Amino acid sequence: MTQTRNKWIIRVVLLLAVTAFLGVSLIPILGALNDSSSVVQNTTNTSTGVSSSEQKSKLADEIRGYELVLQREPENQTALKGLVEARLQLLAQKENGQVQMADIQGVIEPLEKLSKLNPQQTEYGVLLAQAKQQIGDKEGAAQTYRSILATQPGDLKALQGMVNLQLSQERPEAAIGLLKDTLSTADQANSIQAGTVDVVAVQVLLGSVYALQKNNTQAISLYEQAIKKDPQDFRPVLAKAMLLKEQGKVDESKPLFDTARALAPAQYKDEINKAAAIPTPAPTASPESTSSP
Repeated sequence: MTQTRNKWIIRVVLLLAVTAFLGVSLIPILGALNDSSSVVQNTTNTSTGVSSSEQKSKLADEIRGYELVLQREPENQTALKGLVEARLQLLAQKENGQVQMADIQGVIEPLEKLSKLNPQQTEYGVLLAQAKQQIGDKEGAAQTYRSILATQPGDLKALQGMVNLQLSQERPEAAIGLLKDTLSTADQANSIQAGTVDVVAVQVLLGSVYALQKNNTQAISLYEQAIKKDPQDFRPVLAKAMLLKEQGKVDESKPLFDTARALAPAQYKDEINKAAAIPTPAPTASPESTSSP
């Protein structure tokens, strides 16, 4: 049961990565760093001949430099950003088992300052919440997401992060309630300032949570509402196709994958192709080959 549930959570997260133009991953901060930085690190080390120990030493020197600047100017944003980046790069070079809570805390402190200094740039708050979730401070993460949503209720990065957190806590009803509330106030918010809430994205997100709960009828209904709202948006089409494929309705899903591929920007087409691919069954041994001589 746990394995099935985790599989669905992974699918929801992957779906959101395809369906929203967010720029901030929902993958926990260390996992994202390990995935994204390893290629860059390997490329850099290969091209420059810099060893891992030399790279770590260089990053440690950078960190000390930024810390010295911040001792004199605690709100120097260039130094704060540099400190976050250097500490994240240093974290990415460590094996998961070697990462200590204090290492992540070193990222949290400058992120807290940056999020306070730049309340409109919610990326800092989202990263802060992810880091807090990584060290087990789920309530702190939730409070960070709530503070963003209190002033920007349609912020997709914060909505997705909060939903991801609630799903990890096995609180799908809380996630559903949050998204329903967002949709119920979307028209009013958008009438005050157009584009405040991306209704289609929120519908897709809500449908994905219903799919996680195996409430496929409700999920399909949400996807179809989103398709009707904006027939040129590939995201709900892709979401519906993925769910139909998961249900074993491969023939029904194929034209939807084709439509999603046609509607999607170029950078998403490869991911759609992967989602649409049908795994090739492993060859089975013939009775003759398995029988004893």
